[in-house]
Amino acid sequence: MGAVSLTKQNFESNINSGVTLVDFWAPWCPPCQVQLPIVNELADDVAGQATVAKVNVDEEIELAQQFGVRSIPTLLLFKDGKLAETMVGIEQKQALREKILGLLN
Repeated sequence: MGAVSLTKQNFESNINSGVTLVDFWAPWCPPCQVQLPIVNELADDVAGQATVAKVNVDEEIELAQQFGVRSIPTLLLFKDGKLAETMVGIEQKQALREKILGLLN
């Protein structure tokens, strides 16, 4: 199934409860293309426990600006609608899984 695509219209409803990892990316960004399969695998790994989502910054400029995304990939980790952590650059799946699981406890 992979990561859920978010837009301005469905962003808040997807991050409001539980733990959500959001990957801000763009199709023209080589590091983002490295991060995307990691994010999609992670989404399958944590399905039912947390949500993993992605935002295309070219299509959702307002969301990127709202969260101060200046370079991509940027990953934001939310718990119950509150920003818990910001990560810039490529992150490994195990490290992301540990951060997610840490917020679940």
